[in-house]
Amino acid sequence: MTPTSTLTERYISATIRSLAPEAQGEVRAELEAAIADAVDARREQGESPEEAERAVLTDLGDPGILAAGYADRPLHLIGPRYYLTWWRLLKLLLFIVPPFAAVGVAIGQLISGGGPGEVIGAVVSVTLSVIVHLCFWVTLVFVVLERTGADTGVRWDVDQLPEPTEHGAARADVIASLVFLLVGIGAIVWDATLGFFPTGGDPIPILAPALWPVGIGILLALMIAEAGLAVAVYARRRWTVAAAVVNTVLAVAFAVWALTLLLQGELLNPAFLEFVFTDNGVEADTMRVLTVITGVCLVAFPAWDIVDGWMKTARARGIG
Repeated sequence: MTPTSTLTERYISATIRSLAPEAQGEVRAELEAAIADAVDARREQGESPEEAERAVLTDLGDPGILAAGYADRPLHLIGPRYYLTWWRLLKLLLFIVPPFAAVGVAIGQLISGGGPGEVIGAVVSVTLSVIVHLCFWVTLVFVVLERTGADTGVRWDVDQLPEPTEHGAARADVIASLVFLLVGIGAIVWDATLGFFPTGGDPIPILAPALWPVGIGILLALMIAEAGLAVAVYARRRWTVAAAVVNTVLAVAFAVWALTLLLQGELLNPAFLEFVFTDNGVEADTMRVLTVITGVCLVAFPAWDIVDGWMKTARARGIG
């Protein structure tokens, strides 16, 4: 390319250099004719040749974009053909894999005797790493599919349309909450007064007897509040931000109550633990593992309840 090359020559060269050799001559001829016609039209309107040429080339835009159009080459990472499939799969994996990885790392650190700082550091590090790898590899797969034009086999049809279940779901929630409340209250009162676990003789309670009546009263109050929340959601026919906040507070309160008592050794009846585990040869290290697993469950279930409440709120507000 010589210094005296015109803007048109430079533009056409920049456009065709990334095209296949067999297509370059045809595209060059097409561009030369189109640019010449456009320049002539502007000159007839009184523009100078230089101004007309510059204006026409500016209107044509980036030669790289123009070349991609001639080559039918996508300039987006993931286009509309695959975008929704990529986004749905990525959301599903991010919803499942990082939490399980975090829980697994936390259990491993607690069993190995790691302190709070070590547990938190390991959980944060692994969770972030899992999220980054998930986003990268899932996106890479779909970028390859986009570039190769491969078929994912995913087809949409009208049978995939969701049913309008918002009211039905609220009704199911309130029924389940009330049933759980009645069964739970009955089981807790039975356990505290008569003993729940059979021993071959008199049954023994599973929860620590010292929890009665204050500790048991707190637990029953939380259960009643949860059932009341379900009734309120049903009355409103949808989840609201206020309901999600109340649900979060109740779940956190239960987790703090249960976890504090577990760590202090005041949640489960020592006689129950001795009869079921110690008398059957379960050693102290195994008991620590069982305590860690119990603690993880006491955090995981309320955490899921919180996430579920906010997801229902987002759906009710038309988000996501």
